[in-house]
Amino acid sequence: MKKWVSLVLAFVLAAGCLGSASAAYYQQHQSNEATFETLEEAHANAPGYLSAEYTDRAYIADPALDDYPQGTTYVYRSPGIYNCVSAANRMNTNLLVYTDEQFAGKDDALNYLKGLGLTDMADEATGSVVLVTPIDPEAGFGQADQYAYFQLQSAMCNIGYSVSDDNGTRYYADAGYFGGLTYRYLIGIEGGATFINDYVASNLDYISRIAGLLLVGGEMEKIREVAASVPVWLVNADEAVAPKYAAANETDSNGRNGSDLIYYNQEHPLQQVIVTEDENADLADMVHRAYYDLFITAMRIPVVKANLYTASTLYSDYKWNQAPYSLADRNPIINGVTPDGIHVVEHQEERFSDYKAANGEYVTTWYEFLPEEVLNNTADEHSIPLLLCNHGGGDDPVQAVDELGWLKLAGEERIAIIAQRHTSEIPGSSIFDGSPFDTMSDVLPQMVRYMLETYPALDPSRVYVSGYSMGGSCTNRAVYGDASVFAAAVNMSGTPYTHTEGQDEQFKTLDIPMMLTTCTYDTYTHFDAENGIIAEDFQMNINDYLTYNEMDTVTFDFETYPMSGFKGDVYRETMVNDEYPLYSWFFLNDEGAPMVGLSIIEFIPHGLYQEYANIAWDYMKHFSRDPETLEIAYCPY
Repeated sequence: MKKWVSLVLAFVLAAGCLGSASAAYYQQHQSNEATFETLEEAHANAPGYLSAEYTDRAYIADPALDDYPQGTTYVYRSPGIYNCVSAANRMNTNLLVYTDEQFAGKDDALNYLKGLGLTDMADEATGSVVLVTPIDPEAGFGQADQYAYFQLQSAMCNIGYSVSDDNGTRYYADAGYFGGLTYRYLIGIEGGATFINDYVASNLDYISRIAGLLLVGGEMEKIREVAASVPVWLVNADEAVAPKYAAANETDSNGRNGSDLIYYNQEHPLQQVIVTEDENADLADMVHRAYYDLFITAMRIPVVKANLYTASTLYSDYKWNQAPYSLADRNPIINGVTPDGIHVVEHQEERFSDYKAANGEYVTTWYEFLPEEVLNNTADEHSIPLLLCNHGGGDDPVQAVDELGWLKLAGEERIAIIAQRHTSEIPGSSIFDGSPFDTMSDVLPQMVRYMLETYPALDPSRVYVSGYSMGGSCTNRAVYGDASVFAAAVNMSGTPYTHTEGQDEQFKTLDIPMMLTTCTYDTYTHFDAENGIIAEDFQMNINDYLTYNEMDTVTFDFETYPMSGFKGDVYRETMVNDEYPLYSWFFLNDEGAPMVGLSIIEFIPHGLYQEYANIAWDYMKHFSRDPETLEIAYCPY
């Protein structure tokens, strides 16, 4: 069965499958109805609600909010908040609204948000709206409100944090209840806009977690500067404000959309400043325009080493203290489809029940990302490439596809994607041993065949596989299961895994282009940061890949060739997204095809990064495999 990002079917299926060998279907969403609370109510209610929702876990309130100023802040939660036992709740949209308007009570505050259309936006996207008013209504926002902003940010972004002692492990609840990470947007109205300009935009840790700003009115102190690039829409702002945001966004081009002025960076157009001057501007209309025309085009990914800018803060050990977050293009899913026509379909069924792990589990949940021309049968037969995308440990399949950059690329390049959930759904089970992860060599090639049989537009000569971390290990396992269905593979910082006995026999007659990616702050099994070299497991994989393609293996020499340990036939030094250095090495076969590759990004840790899809696709797209002869073809153009 399939669903178009709908909650109802998931609940029905889960209720009907508890007696099956698969134990339970993956629940991407919580079961909550919409709620509206004061922040202190949300802080108090979160642990009890989540402990009842996820009975195998214990939750406590995040102490960052214990002394948060009472009576200042309200929290709206949409129905079906993303779950907090995987990384799905990184996808919760968070709309934070700062206004110096005062409200008589919760009903008044909720009507204000509804009048601006914000609750409808949160319902459509899944997420929360947080409405913040000044601690001192007479004086307006000030320094004390900045500390409250820090408290709120610390708790909302603290996804997956836990503490352990003799009493067991307890998870902090607030982030799972109404927080998020990737889609955080900030609205400032009059005094709220001035507060954001002076106290938020000037702080790198604060502003680089925000993917989009709407500022209505407001001023900015002369001494203040914007600390990082951020997409911003300014409405009737003081004339000194726009140049500060333009400088932070390194704008070098300008234009006009209707009566709105726009300043942007030509190479990175997401770095933009939109200026509206209209004394009669309708606030609800501006919120709508900013959300749909600016906010949902951008997201933030935490990809730098933790605590570079937060080591001295009170909550420095919290999760995701990784400023500056990377600013990334977003391809938003709205009612099950992206603006460029990629339909996201959740499947939960027993199709692959023949491929059981030791604990009886098997893959029951997967997501298909299909260009509309595939679904409506207007695409030519065998015209659309297919990617099998494998998520990392703890990740959600949709969240991984998005944060790796595949969703954006799928729209641009018209790629179909299948992404399965391969983590155990049995409470307390290991994500590795005895779970569906152990069946990947068997089931993943079958999932590819299912897609090719179901959708005639998919091209069997252009099927690719990639994945990050645990998903990188799945990538190896998919290839070792049956390399003949894949034209190329990219293992991104994959958990070490080599072939089992007999799996390498296929490579006596098959070649398979394969590339590894890692980074200089990767986990120790991938990159030896202390010595600045790839780890032994990656050395093993490189020689495995060379052997599969009947190429000479490497004797690693890190004194002569730092980082990689080998020279390779081709070497490139480039920049990724104008942020981080990228080093790439390739081994060419006798026909000049780069059959084995290694890419290393400098300065980032183990984690999802939106540029990985571009790196992988730039490698894989040049290869195809003849479905009849099974020969690999390489086209460099």
